[in-house]
Amino acid sequence: MLDKIDRTLLSMLQQDCTLSLQTLADAVNLTSTPCWKRLKRLEEEGIIRARVALLDNERLGLGLTAFVLLKTQQHNSDWYQTFTRVVSDMPEVLAFYRMAGEYDYLMQVQVADMKSYDDFYKRLVNGIPGLVDVTSSFAMERIKHTTALPISL
Repeated sequence: MLDKIDRTLLSMLQQDCTLSLQTLADAVNLTSTPCWKRLKRLEEEGIIRARVALLDNERLGLGLTAFVLLKTQQHNSDWYQTFTRVVSDMPEVLAFYRMAGEYDYLMQVQVADMKSYDDFYKRLVNGIPGLVDVTSSFAMERIKHTTALPISL
């Protein structure tokens, strides 16, 4: 169970994971040792999965975002394991979901341009037998993007 201190720490870390232990401790009126123990517990429980740097895709030359919907008629375990392994190994795939509804899978793909997307697409459809429909939509503008979860304080 998360208390208000845990939620405050998590909220602060979502905004800036480089905050010092002392800054975090001061913000929640703890000394550094109990604050560190809370952070350690949150990591051990898997609530804090990683501490990462968020990069600017445009400045890195990765300006094209595609959302790819996939249908398949293959639903056996062997196919699924191969499919998820192949897609998980594709660095262009930022997010990958199994869906309910009309499509079976959804992925978010980040590449430099349409040529790069075409290369990705060819690797995807040639590397995975059993796909019956691959539909792509391309983002024209990012209006909101966050990695911060809505934590109620």
